[in-house]
Amino acid sequence: MSSPISTRREGGILEVTLDRPKANAINLETSREMGLVFERFRDDLELRVAIVRTAGDKFFSAGWDLKAAADGDAVDGDYGVGGFAGLQELRDLNKPVLACVNGMVVGGGFELALSCDMILASAHSSFALPEIKAGTLADAATIKLPKRIPYHVAMDLLLTGRWMDAEEAHKWGLVNEILPDNEALEARVWELARLLESGPPLVFATIKEVAREAEGQRFQDTMNAVTKRKLRSVDVLYGSEDNLEGFKAFAEKRDPVWKGK
Repeated sequence: MSSPISTRREGGILEVTLDRPKANAINLETSREMGLVFERFRDDLELRVAIVRTAGDKFFSAGWDLKAAADGDAVDGDYGVGGFAGLQELRDLNKPVLACVNGMVVGGGFELALSCDMILASAHSSFALPEIKAGTLADAATIKLPKRIPYHVAMDLLLTGRWMDAEEAHKWGLVNEILPDNEALEARVWELARLLESGPPLVFATIKEVAREAEGQRFQDTMNAVTKRKLRSVDVLYGSEDNLEGFKAFAEKRDPVWKGK
């Protein structure tokens, strides 16, 4: 059986595509495979940014594969190194990840998109967390969503399971950009990925680690961790060639050349 996960590498960009007809649902085996892909992305020093997309234009992902669950996949089973869908719990992923959303984003598929740093969506995309209707919990979304959009909007989605269209998702800041169709979406995602590919990887790593550290901590505690270089990415950045290169390039009025060290 062929793998439901394919990858395409262009320079420092890795495109990861999930293709599991009909709804790109994710079972335990697929989740473990996705985790290995994203783990390799994390550890490959030549890769700078990832794009997460799925095949087709009806479903981005229906999330947890309920048919597989009925056949024995345990809800609390082994999802692999990165948790559900390979990204949800992957430690120390300090590189930008873009979600290219085209179609319905449901349940665990919604949670996969939330695991990315930016979400770009086609105009016909829509979002829902219908777990409440099945008498279960959208666990990661319940933790993350109230921190991403207004609390009352997040509770509305979680408590009712209703659909949110792309326009409303953009209104609340859940989606960064809406593109008119799949062709425009793909072009824009790659344009953004190339922009990030040319950016300073050590600064990106620091931004992501500091943002994670700030969740659940007082502002001053996080500031102390940054200013005293207690965070690994901060310490690496401030002692790096890239940090000095940024200052030199600014003073010399030229584009910096980032080496990632």
